[in-house]
Amino acid sequence: MPKHELYPDQWIDLYADYLYNYTIVRVSDNDVAQDLVQDTFLAGLKSMKNFKGEASERTWLISILKRKIIDHYRKINSNKGQAEVRMSYSDDPESEGDWLEERVADPFDKTAEDTMQNEELGEAIFKCLEKLPKKQAEVFKMKTIEGYETEVICNELNITPSNLWVIIHRARTAMAQCLKENWF
Repeated sequence: MPKHELYPDQWIDLYADYLYNYTIVRVSDNDVAQDLVQDTFLAGLKSMKNFKGEASERTWLISILKRKIIDHYRKINSNKGQAEVRMSYSDDPESEGDWLEERVADPFDKTAEDTMQNEELGEAIFKCLEKLPKKQAEVFKMKTIEGYETEVICNELNITPSNLWVIIHRARTAMAQCLKENWF
């Protein structure tokens, strides 16, 4: 299978706005969103050799960005910054993107503590969902948990895409606050 090419000199023109819009909805801070997008491009440059072409260039960058966002929230929600959590499956700092295409999490490689934390987090998420207004909870579940496309949700609930994103933003904000108070 031929290796697909990456075109980092075009990333800003092609993907910067999309990545920024994706990020600002999740972090609600202009400076943080810009930093995370820049970090994503830098990580992409560092891990270009790991790109196998099994995903589109944009999908690959989004997957790196998702990990940057997760790292951001883990860092700010850790016990006063005592432990910085990095989503890395390799000891090689140059291989920051390879987890996407080379690694699959082994569900059998979990400690009892991991399992207990996942169960506690799951319970906390569902308790927080119960506190949301019915429509917010329904939209949040469909989009975030079940992964439905925007168009499907809008058709099923008879709402506009902009209304959907307002509901999602409010639900995510409420969920983040609830989890902060009840789980982190």
